[in-house]
Parts: sequence; structure tokens; C-alpha cells
Amino acid sequence: MIAIETLRQHTLVGLELLGTAAFAVSGVLAAMRKRMDVVGICVCGFLAAFGGGTLRDVLIDRRPFFWAEHQVVLLGVLLLCLACATFLKRHDLESSEKLLAVPDALGLGLFCTTGLHLSWTLGQPPAVAIMMGVITGTFGGVLRDLVCNEIPSLFRDHRPYAVCALVGGVVYAALTWFGASEWIAVAACILVTTGMRLLTLWLDWKLPSVDAD
Repeated sequence: MIAIETLRQHTLVGLELLGTAAFAVSGVLAAMRKRMDVVGICVCGFLAAFGGGTLRDVLIDRRPFFWAEHQVVLLGVLLLCLACATFLKRHDLESSEKLLAVPDALGLGLFCTTGLHLSWTLGQPPAVAIMMGVITGTFGGVLRDLVCNEIPSLFRDHRPYAVCALVGGVVYAALTWFGASEWIAVAACILVTTGMRLLTLWLDWKLPSVDAD
């Protein structure tokens, strides 16, 4: 039983590491577009990678934060930011952003799922746990864009992002409610969230905008 629980914890940490790397690179690319120096690049990478999870931990009063508990991950993200700042050139940004679409969608699915699962296992009500999953998956990008002095793409892109995380969270809650094993619920949440995001990019689905005129 102890071995199973250890494997479960290690798997969740591994999932969060994959999402962390994808989001960190998105922060680096955003900072490079704004011609920030290396400090700005590292700050944007940090916020994109850890912002959503940190806000989640603040809201549910969880300590220590993920990046404080796993300092190796923090150092790894900073090294990744430095490597990208060193080897990526401005003419590589457009192609890099296109290549990042898939890892970013995967990061959304992974972060949403780990945030939701953590909140759920800590006894949060289903609606709150789903909200924590959405926050974990999306608010790193919001903080990144705010530092870059932009309206967050979450609110202006029109292509579903937070909605994908919400749908994935509802699937997780429904499966858990009907007695499915937690690993089935976790896998379904990742697949639904990531798959929906990729589908919206492929088919160019957009949310309706509000015309104030």
C-alpha cells in the first residue's frame, strides 16, 4: 500500500514537471518578444511555470509551495530560461510559438488535473476543486501577460482555454462521483482538457465576443 501511494505521488510530481517546463518556455517566449533582459526572461518564465500553482496553494492554504518544496525544479526552470534566452534568436520566435502549441495544451491538461486532484484529495467541495484546477492551469499565463504589460491572452484570444480546463474538471468530478478509480478520472481529465484545446486550435473554434456598441 505504501509503495502504491509513493508511486502515485511520484507520478503526480512527474506530470507537474512536464507542464512546468512547457509553461516556462511560453514565459520565455513572451519575454523575448518584449525584448526583456535576462532577469525579465527568468521572471516571466517563473510566473508562467509556477504562478497558477502558487495562487492555488495560497487559496487553499497549502504549504510549502510546490517550487519551495522541490527546489531542484525551481533551479531547473531558471536554467531552462537561461538556456532559451541564450540559444533562441528573435527569428526563431514565430516557429517556436507554433511548436509550443502542443506542449502548452499538454501543460494545461496536466496542471488543471494536478491542481484539481490535489484540491479534491484535500477535501475541497467539487466546485471549489474544479475552480482550483482551472486556476492552476491558466493563471500562470495571466501573470506572465500582466508582467509583459498585455491584456492576458486568456481574456482576449477568444479560442477556448479556461473552458477546456473547466470541461476536463467536470469530467473528473463526474467520474469520481460515479465511483471510477482516481487514475481513470485523472487520465480522463488530462485527455479531455488537452484534446479539447488542441481541437480548438485545429478547428479555430472561438468564443463569442461581446459587442458594447
